[in-house]
Amino acid sequence: QVQLVESGGGFVQAGASLRVSCAASGRIFSTYAMAWFRQAPGKEREFVAAISRSGGITRYADSVKGRFTISRDNAKNTVYLQMNSLKPEDTAIYYCSATEGSSGYSTVSSYQYWGQGTQVTVSS
Repeated sequence: QVQLVESGGGFVQAGASLRVSCAASGRIFSTYAMAWFRQAPGKEREFVAAISRSGGITRYADSVKGRFTISRDNAKNTVYLQMNSLKPEDTAIYYCSATEGSSGYSTVSSYQYWGQGTQVTVSS
């Protein structure tokens, strides 16, 4: 098993940048593909970005492509989400997730492990 703890959320103005982090503990971090999802009030949890075990492959939701960057440091057991040019519609709880599988990178059900989430609020 792996335990995930997010940090770095906060309250920012539209156009600002923010980086959220997810620290993993437990089994070997590099055995997991990782992803970020988010959930706004009254909405379903949605895919934001994913990264392969080595970090060589990344995928993004269309809504964040070009603004967000996912990365990982396997030596530090940490995955990051750098968010630039934030918009009010980016306001949500951001969740870190991990999977031992290799398909369905944008699907909630593909991920076995989840963090508790960190709140990101973007004001207009």
